[in-house]
Amino acid sequence: MRSKPSSLTLVTVTGINIGRLLGGTLIVESIFALPGIGRLLVGAIYTRDLVILQGVVLLVACGFVIVNFIVDMLYAVLDPRIRHGHA
Repeated sequence: MRSKPSSLTLVTVTGINIGRLLGGTLIVESIFALPGIGRLLVGAIYTRDLVILQGVVLLVACGFVIVNFIVDMLYAVLDPRIRHGHA
C-alpha cells in the first residue's frame, strides 16, 4: 500500500488533537456543568479525595499513552519503510 506524503502529518495532527480533546474535557465540563471525568476531577480536588484524583489522572495518562501508541503503529502501516524494533 502506498501512502500519500501528507498521511503521516495527518496522523500526527489527529493524535495531538485527540490528546487536546482529553485535556479539554476538564475545562468544558467545568464551564457547562456537565457530568463527566473532568467534573469528577475538579470535585476530587475540592474535597481532597486523593484516591479518585489518582485514578482520574491515571486514566487520562493511559489515554494519552494509548493514543500515542496507536499513532506510532499507524506510521508503520502507512509507510512500509518505517519499521519498529530494528536498530
